[in-house]
Amino acid sequence: MKIALLPGDGIGPEVTAEAVRILKNVAEHAGTPITFTTHAIGGVAIDAEGAGLPEATLEACLGADAVLLGAVGHPKFDGRLPSERPEAALLALRQALGGFANLRPAICYAPLAKRTAFQPERVRGANLLIIRELLGGLYYGEPRGFEASGDTAFNTLIYSRHEIDRVARVAFERARERRGHVASIDKANVLETSRLWRTVVSDVAKEYPDIALEHVYVDTCAMRLATTPTSFDVMLCDNLFGDILSDQAASIAGSLGLLPSATLGGTVDLYEPVHGSAPDIAGKGWANPIGAIASAAMLLRFTAGMEKEAAEIDHAIEDALASGARTRDLAGPGERVLSTHEMGHAIEDALAEVRDRRHSYHAV
Repeated sequence: MKIALLPGDGIGPEVTAEAVRILKNVAEHAGTPITFTTHAIGGVAIDAEGAGLPEATLEACLGADAVLLGAVGHPKFDGRLPSERPEAALLALRQALGGFANLRPAICYAPLAKRTAFQPERVRGANLLIIRELLGGLYYGEPRGFEASGDTAFNTLIYSRHEIDRVARVAFERARERRGHVASIDKANVLETSRLWRTVVSDVAKEYPDIALEHVYVDTCAMRLATTPTSFDVMLCDNLFGDILSDQAASIAGSLGLLPSATLGGTVDLYEPVHGSAPDIAGKGWANPIGAIASAAMLLRFTAGMEKEAAEIDHAIEDALASGARTRDLAGPGERVLSTHEMGHAIEDALAEVRDRRHSYHAV
């Protein structure tokens, strides 16, 4: 398997290095060769080559089996037009790879229930999956821009039946593997695009009679995430709503640094932690690598078909947290704080123990 690494900006290289550590461990243990090539994207690419997504980087991604990305963005580019900022490179990469379904799981790990912003009984057991449509909506709609006066700006929100249909099917298929419930998020009482969204999702639901469907206004959804997050299983969202709500879901998990993502449906799958580049803590060893490591687990699950190995990583993350492993964003008063590198080590050690338990069980 050939993986294109795009460490990117800020803490991206730090968390990506820990994800690669785990992938190399899995490759060695499973006897599955993995080849890594590293390429520039985002602000570092603009500085070095004058473009956020260099042609060589794009070619390498298109020639890989999967892409593992760290993060992009830096405040020094904030004054530029959106098309000239590092984030534009990520949008262009997503479009080039063709992945239209972005899977963002948010889990409240039992050891962290007291570390969230919520009462533990409200979030304990929360385990939801946000399916975000990734190639349509406001982020890509045309026309967009500023009027000549510079006093008015405009964006276009547009969706087609085809775009909604294909991502809805991903949500229903994933729900079949989980708890059998899809909450489709829209604003159909105001937006025409949401009315179409609701119609198409309802049509697709007829082909999945075993899956329960509910339509939820986005504002109601935001409230329920804060009050009864355990009521959600799979949440189906458009590009904008999915972007915002997945960050809110991080509060259920306890930190944005915990959330992974997988972008599927295109020619090459893309994996990346949900968090940003956090340049203010870059190089300090404070970053939480769990989102990147969990993204690597999703890579093994969806691209490599290595479900057992992916599940072992998931268990190792939970076991490391249960043992008290904490990065700065997760630590409470008096708890020992691990560096990014040390947390990677802790998860690698936990992974070995997960395998030992599995081996002992089968040996008996």
